[in-house]
Amino acid sequence: MSLKPLGDRVLIKPEAAEQKTASGLYIASNAQEKPQRGEVIAVGEGKLNDKGERLPMDVKPGDTVIYGKFGGNEVKIDGEDYLLMRADDIYAIVE
Repeated sequence: MSLKPLGDRVLIKPEAAEQKTASGLYIASNAQEKPQRGEVIAVGEGKLNDKGERLPMDVKPGDTVIYGKFGGNEVKIDGEDYLLMRADDIYAIVE
């Protein structure tokens, strides 16, 4: 299935949650932190300004980004978990 976000929304594939601590202890699934990093899969065309012109998006498919812990909506596509969020909820691009 193909999904095209609308406006200034971005589809992100979150990285897997950490399952072990640095010292090698396993973390219970209910105690794992939500990932705040992921790969951009698809982007919308951008937000419209007051004149009706499209503003360019800061991210593109393939970018690895850092986003807010509680931002976006979880969606399931073909059995995979993704986040659909506004571009404003993305804090940085990892280079």
